Amino acid sequence: MLNRRRAALSGTAFLALAAGMPLAAFGQKKIVLGFSQIGAESEWRTANTESIKSAAKDAGIDLKFSDAQQKQENQIKAIRSFIAQKVDVIGFSPVVETGWEPVLREAKAAKIPVILTDRTVDVKDDSLWVTFMGSDFLEEGRKAGRWLVDNVKGNDVKIVELQGTVGSGPAIDRKKGFEEIIKGKPQFKIVRSQTGDFTRAKGKEVMQAFLKADPKIDVLYAHNDDMAIGAIQAIEEAGLKPGKDITIISVDGVKGAFEAMMAGKLNVTVECSPLLGPQLMATVKDVVAGKPVPKRIVTKEGIFPMETAAKEFPNRKY
Repeated sequence: MLNRRRAALSGTAFLALAAGMPLAAFGQKKIVLGFSQIGAESEWRTANTESIKSAAKDAGIDLKFSDAQQKQENQIKAIRSFIAQKVDVIGFSPVVETGWEPVLREAKAAKIPVILTDRTVDVKDDSLWVTFMGSDFLEEGRKAGRWLVDNVKGNDVKIVELQGTVGSGPAIDRKKGFEEIIKGKPQFKIVRSQTGDFTRAKGKEVMQAFLKADPKIDVLYAHNDDMAIGAIQAIEEAGLKPGKDITIISVDGVKGAFEAMMAGKLNVTVECSPLLGPQLMATVKDVVAGKPVPKRIVTKEGIFPMETAAKEFPNRKY
């Protein structure tokens, strides 16, 4: 399908496509991208959606966008709708890793290439998707663990963990990477671990339960900033000082986390950039043009401790 489309383009139009110019200017049919987003559960996700929408507009790509409201069944329904509409490419950020094989086989049978963004899927046949672009969640967990080991001292460090959505790629890997680093270091103990579903409200609720069960907590490791910010509220309401009485480590690097760090309430955030839109649109064009794309596209990211927050804050775009 892709080679036929490539052959159908005029030489000028094909060069324009390669250069990133919209095909509509040359009388060619616009590329249609169907994209299923998880929802709007966090600052990160909102920034991710805005990046995708604005990048599609800039690239001259017709975006069919669907918000799944954090439900896998809604994403599957959206993907089937995109197949029925005969879009050129399907992109989605899967709410969980498993359960995608049947609908992805339907997309493959319809000869519609699939691009995964931010999160990956667990399927036996990896030919069901063309490429996965996004962060290395395992390495994010390792970065959080290394910061902990380097900066928190003590013989009995009690850690509570706010996990992301159960079954999601980032929740699985951020936990695994963190545990990999503290393994063999008996002074670091995860005493409680529960999902906060990546939301601020749930992060606060679960942290309240942690504090009620045992207020003697040394470290909070949150799988995203929104849960950490919710937990900060719970810590303050319990009469404790976040960032001092309890060391807080989180992941994402959103503006809210930098504000919390500048206020001395969050100790470090591991970056996970949501600004995947331009990269996604460039890849969509390459796929439609029949160009080879890497199976894995990793975004470059850093780690920001409290001490760097004020200097870095003006550079944050999300």
